[in-house]
Amino acid sequence: MTYWPVKALFCVLLFLPVMVWAEVCAEDEKGAQVCLPEPAKRIVTLSPGATELMFAAGAGDKVVAVVNYSDYPPAALKLPLVGNHTRIDLEALLAFKPDLVVTWVTGNPPAQVELLQELGVPLFSIEPRTFEGVSSVIERLSTLAGTEQEGYAEAAHFRAGIKAISEQYRGAEPIRVFYQVWEQPLMTINNDHLIGKVLQLCGGVNVFGEMSRLVPRISAEVVLEANPHAILTGSVDGKSDDQLDLWKNYSGLKAVARDNLFFVPASPISRPTPRLLEATELICEKLDVARER
Repeated sequence: MTYWPVKALFCVLLFLPVMVWAEVCAEDEKGAQVCLPEPAKRIVTLSPGATELMFAAGAGDKVVAVVNYSDYPPAALKLPLVGNHTRIDLEALLAFKPDLVVTWVTGNPPAQVELLQELGVPLFSIEPRTFEGVSSVIERLSTLAGTEQEGYAEAAHFRAGIKAISEQYRGAEPIRVFYQVWEQPLMTINNDHLIGKVLQLCGGVNVFGEMSRLVPRISAEVVLEANPHAILTGSVDGKSDDQLDLWKNYSGLKAVARDNLFFVPASPISRPTPRLLEATELICEKLDVARER
């Protein structure tokens, strides 16, 4: 009389480990297929952007350590540090016994990343460079962390926001723009850079968009020759500082003559995370002001 219930219980127990320890896989930015025996529970992120994206994927409570300048969301500030993105404290990192380390393709020291790989630490390399890339990486991180519901919802929200801005500014009057990344040495971005894509989305024409390097160094002379109608740069909280004072000496610049020197919060515009949506909306608003002037 008890044979079938016992057999049924045996079958349930037989397949239970498969359900609990289900393997999760995702492809990283280097094209590597990363598989974990189960969703990650102890995650270390090796760049501020990676930290922010991990929280966006709904896995903030699984992050056990970060690097310097991981300042968003505020909860990230309370996490232990394992160095900075260019110099990792490997001993401290390994002490956390991570089951996933999220690296930044161009930001982390290759030798240290290779050593982690040799030690068998599961690595997932990211660095989204398109709007779709931001949504996609959030989804993939949520898969590895077992937080698909939260991650996919955040990714969908970002996609919808970018689509709405694209539709709103599809017929916007083009306006020539110079985005200043750094003052000394003077640096900008080309159209392949995500900030360049933001400018284009808002109807801006990046005056240095066709340059070959992602973040080229330039001279003040070529800026004067390009004569942009608007100049933008990032600053702390988007507050005006002295970064654009150089251009005030050139009253012949259209951007100066029309008072189109604009500041935007540096962190949201420089990191490929969901906050880029807010930064894009703000830049579009700045360019609208420039158009009216």
